[in-house]
Amino acid sequence: MSRFLELPLTAGGPKLLIGLIHLKPLPGAPRYDGRFDSVVESALADASAWQAGGASALCIENYGDVPFWKSAVPAETVASMAAVGTEIRRASRLPLGFNVLRNDPRAALALCIACGGSFLRVNVLSHTLVTDQGLLEGEAAFLLRDRSRFGGPIRILADLRVKHAAPLAPRPLEEEAVDLVERSLADAVILTGPRTGSEASVAEIEGIRGVLPDTPILVGSGITAKNLPRYLAASDGVLVGSSVKEQGIESPVDQEKVQRLSRLVFGGSSPRPAAPLRPE
Repeated sequence: MSRFLELPLTAGGPKLLIGLIHLKPLPGAPRYDGRFDSVVESALADASAWQAGGASALCIENYGDVPFWKSAVPAETVASMAAVGTEIRRASRLPLGFNVLRNDPRAALALCIACGGSFLRVNVLSHTLVTDQGLLEGEAAFLLRDRSRFGGPIRILADLRVKHAAPLAPRPLEEEAVDLVERSLADAVILTGPRTGSEASVAEIEGIRGVLPDTPILVGSGITAKNLPRYLAASDGVLVGSSVKEQGIESPVDQEKVQRLSRLVFGGSSPRPAAPLRPE
C-alpha cells in the first residue's frame, strides 16, 4: 500500500468528513501516565471507528498534552506522534494529517513527511492572536519554505481566527481570509466557534466564500448530526472530534455516531467501503 494518500480537497467538489484523533497525554505532558502502549491502542481504535464509519480522512493531534506549548514542542512529543502516526499509516487506507498543538506546523509538516501524511492543520498561519498560551504569531514564512525544501503535495489547512483565541488587532474577517490565502498560501481555510465544540457562524462562512470562491472552506468545531446539513450547504467539508465520542471528549470514538454523520455527508454511501483497520 502506498504510504501517501492525497486528500481530495477542492472548492465545490465532493464534501469531506475529516475525523480527528485526539491522542491521550504523550510522554513529557503533565497528565502522561507512563503507558505509551495505551496511547497507541486508543489512537488505533479511534482510527478504526472513523474508517469503518465512513470518514474521508484522519487528522492526528496531541489533544491530551494540556497545557500546550506556545509554538515549538519538545522532541519527545514529535517522536511520540511519529510512532502513533506510523502505526495508523500501516493500518489505514485513509489520507492522514497532523495538527501539533498549540502551533507547531513545522513539526506537523515533518510528521507528514515521515508518516506519509498529506495535510496539516495550522492554528495560526498568519496574523497575531492572543491565546491562553500568550501571543501566537504566524508561521507561514518558515512553513512554506520548509515545504518547498521537502517537496511533495502536502496541503496546508489554516484556521481563520482559531478557537480559544482573539485577534490582537481586529480587521474585517474577509480581509484576513484573503491574506491567509494570497499572502500566506493556505490551501484551505478553517472556521471554528470560539471554543472546542462550539458552533461556527454560517454567516461568516458565507462571507468568506464570497471573497474566496475558489478556496476550499472547512468547518472545524461544533459539528453535530443535527447542524451538519446547514454547514455542508455553506462549506466544502468538516473536521469533527468531540460530538462523535461515546461519553465526553476524552472517551473513545463511537462508530455508530460516525456512520450517522457519514450518511449525511455522502448521502447514504461512504466514499469507500466501510471496514475497520487491518494491520499490514
